[in-house]
Amino acid sequence: MDAFFAAVEQRDRPELRGRPVIVGGDGPRSVVSTCSYEARKFGVHSAMPGSTARKLCPHGIFLPVRSKAYGEVSRQIHDVFNRYTPLVEPLSLDEAFMDVTGSSQLFGDGEAIARSIKTDVLNETRLTISVGVAPCKYVAKVASDLDKPDGLVIVPPDSIVDFLAPLPVSCLWGAGKDMQDRLVRLGFSTIGDVQKRPSEELQRLIGNAAGAHFANISRGQDDRPVVSGNPAKSVGHENTFGTDLLDREACHGVLVDQSGKVGRRLRKAGRQGRTVRIKVRYGDFKTLTRQTAVAPMDNDFVIGKAAVELFDAVWDGKKGIRLLGLAVGNLVRPEEPIQTDLFKSGHEKSDRLVRALDTIRDRYGRRAIHHGISSIEP
Repeated sequence: MDAFFAAVEQRDRPELRGRPVIVGGDGPRSVVSTCSYEARKFGVHSAMPGSTARKLCPHGIFLPVRSKAYGEVSRQIHDVFNRYTPLVEPLSLDEAFMDVTGSSQLFGDGEAIARSIKTDVLNETRLTISVGVAPCKYVAKVASDLDKPDGLVIVPPDSIVDFLAPLPVSCLWGAGKDMQDRLVRLGFSTIGDVQKRPSEELQRLIGNAAGAHFANISRGQDDRPVVSGNPAKSVGHENTFGTDLLDREACHGVLVDQSGKVGRRLRKAGRQGRTVRIKVRYGDFKTLTRQTAVAPMDNDFVIGKAAVELFDAVWDGKKGIRLLGLAVGNLVRPEEPIQTDLFKSGHEKSDRLVRALDTIRDRYGRRAIHHGISSIEP
């Protein structure tokens, strides 16, 4: 989708059309989620601090994130995708890979299907979408970004090398900022420059794994299949604070609150996790993560206790904390056969309690009842 969150806002509020819309706050701790093309002309982009965006675009219109509204539009566009093929691999709310190889007899070739998708999305959401059509995922992804907004770029099999050659090395899949800088220092400014070197030379210059990867990808050699229905690998929640937290009990309270939210989402999804992980970001942006293994569970109290113990192991009481995050990973379904502890973990009582809390919230609302700051053990 094109400038997805901002486009939804401009659709729903016609007075914002043609104006620089920036979704996300402009405070010192806010981050730009998405901005309209009008705002991008001033150098604003996603993941930029809101305060920087305000300096670049003083007359920009800053709006809060409306997750529910964007989620509803996301369901609409993914419904369109699924009409054309069951092989849909979501990348985010507004983006997906689709393998339409087996759909040609019903809907035509790749270009015909792309045009139909664009028409359906526009008619049903009043929003534009950009599509790339190519024989592999990497080239299709690059193509989808080249002619925004409302773009359609077709790359036939025999044109892949020529299509990629003039593009900058920043378009290489897997090349982060450090690798891009390294490639430029070595004399590679375009993908075509990479194409000209044999794999052995690239491996000697930038390492075996990276060299072999970029030798292949620069020529559009990407055999990754489109994998539909990928289950979530983890469930998590993060909070960024307006002012750095300096109190350990306050940090405990945040983690306990997050454990309740994560546990509830696990239960609703019918998943249990075997790893609890925390993320701590200090005021100087230094970030660390810690994790621990647990028996498969979806219990708020188990999650909170593990998170608090992980946090206490790194707490020094000296540096303010800008962000705290908690996630449960290594997910399984409760009915899956797994290796467990020989003896029961003894959480039956608290398991019943968290489900009673779910019942109360379902009936009276999410804020009807919550964990106390010290309630990591009932």
